[in-house]
Amino acid sequence: MFEHYGIGIAKGLTVTIRHLLRRPVTTQYPEQRLNPSRRIRGNELVWSQEKCTGCGTCAKTCPQGSIDIVTSVKVEENKYRVEKFEVDMGYCIFCGLCVEACPYDALFLGYAYERARYRRGELVLAKEELLESAERKPSGYARPEIAAELPKQSLLLDKDRGKR
Repeated sequence: MFEHYGIGIAKGLTVTIRHLLRRPVTTQYPEQRLNPSRRIRGNELVWSQEKCTGCGTCAKTCPQGSIDIVTSVKVEENKYRVEKFEVDMGYCIFCGLCVEACPYDALFLGYAYERARYRRGELVLAKEELLESAERKPSGYARPEIAAELPKQSLLLDKDRGKR
């Protein structure tokens, strides 16, 4: 019984020392950022107010029911006006069905993945918060024309090869 005492600790130390002498594989996240995939299903939706007709296809397709649309009729233009367009990102599972179902290409999955919130109420986004901006860029998910314009995905493997 006393002969085997410390063998486990010695094995653990050899693994630690072996990895201590290697070049690190991970990136130092806030300072070094990798480009995500062009077709990322990031944790946001981007909405185009100009393209949206208020048909409600995205809301009907959403399996979680996280999209809420209220429209009114513009009699002078014979169109719908989107009065309310809200998405509850707390219920959204980022499946992309709403993006694929939109016949007018007015809804996109976002390119960002850093949209954490501290309060549940901040996850319900109104139409003004869903518009495309410098921070809210659409990804190329189900939109190949947008994917061609986005930067190529950077991989840790490529970064490691560049250092050698």
